[in-house]
Amino acid sequence: MEFKNNKKTIRGWAMFDWANSAYSLVITSTIFPAYYTIITTTKEHGDKVLFFGKSFINTVLSTYALAVAYLMMVILLPILSSIADYSGNKRGYMKAFTYLGGIACALLFFFKLETLELGIICSALAAMGYIGGVLFNNSYLPEIATKEQQDRVSAQGFAYGYIGSVILQIICFVFVLKPDWFAITDPSLPARLSFLLVGIWWIVFAQIPFIILSKGNPNANKLNKSVIKNGFQELNKVWSQVKHMKVLKRFLIAFFFYAMGVQTIMLVATNFGEKVLHLGTAKLIAAILIIQLVAIAGAFLMSHFAKKSGNIQVLIAVLLIWIGVCIASYYIANEYHFYALAVIVGMVMGGIQSLSRSTYSKLLPENSPDTTSFFSFFDVTEKLAIVIGLFSFALIEDLTGNIRNSAISLSVFFLLGLFTLVSILKNKPV
Repeated sequence: MEFKNNKKTIRGWAMFDWANSAYSLVITSTIFPAYYTIITTTKEHGDKVLFFGKSFINTVLSTYALAVAYLMMVILLPILSSIADYSGNKRGYMKAFTYLGGIACALLFFFKLETLELGIICSALAAMGYIGGVLFNNSYLPEIATKEQQDRVSAQGFAYGYIGSVILQIICFVFVLKPDWFAITDPSLPARLSFLLVGIWWIVFAQIPFIILSKGNPNANKLNKSVIKNGFQELNKVWSQVKHMKVLKRFLIAFFFYAMGVQTIMLVATNFGEKVLHLGTAKLIAAILIIQLVAIAGAFLMSHFAKKSGNIQVLIAVLLIWIGVCIASYYIANEYHFYALAVIVGMVMGGIQSLSRSTYSKLLPENSPDTTSFFSFFDVTEKLAIVIGLFSFALIEDLTGNIRNSAISLSVFFLLGLFTLVSILKNKPV
């Protein structure tokens, strides 16, 4: 990379979002969860499935599996970011996680009810590939853009991601809705073919940032045997710095709470829509497409408001909307309610993700040499929040037998994040 704010470099960096967001949309949000819920709901057993001989509610199993994948990454990311910092090869780790995620998605082509274990394991591995790639890609942001440009560049990345994922989603949509055009007679094939296409799309388009982005700068001459210990020491080092930075510390606490809600909603929305309203794959895909398209405008709109009013003020307003979303989801009764809620979620989803990433980046120390460590801390914070959010969502459904109770309980996390953000206003805002 020649210098900050280089248009070619920024476009190349944003293409990583273009590549991996296909996973986020097709596997996390639309076709996979709808397909999973449909094939695991039977006349004989209802919504109960056997996973390695143990009985689970189908949506509880998939939510627990995601939580375990995120928990594993919480443990692994500090180690991997330490290795990347020492070796100066974070691009190499972006590649490794991309290939893990892409291949796992492709293997979902073989997922049917009788291969439930394969489907759950591959979906967890795909999540791990996505999480790891995002960490190392995020850490490039302070290197490729100056502070005043980071809101815009972060929003550009999310916009590329939304556009790329929608294009592939539409292609998959055609297979799902018009299988007869392709002489497909197996009703499971359109969905499974979509999973294969995601793997190919993810790996192929990721080659663009792999070519354009720099390898990274080493912070040491060689790795030593205590690199695992060093990873957690790096996190502790970052936390030691964060503790003395009042605004950054409070922002991270707020982010920890509201990420429990935001990310959990994004990961379970389709399962919720299918289980509560029985919308079917086509209507669920339409709803998620609405979210993705509106989210493009939402990311830039929040960036615009942040420039005028300040990041923290805009995040506070967005959290109030999220609380309303949680309450409304409990009372949702038909597909029109679901579509209306999808529009609102789309508007605030892109904005809160983009603005959270850029707010954190702007609060970091000037010219910090170990941005990977700081973003590793940010990612570990988010992933730990997701683990708690997913486990609590699954546990409440498991205990009450009602997924609506899980949805409304997420409002507690948003409230905690809101109160923490309000306390930041007494300090210097961003």
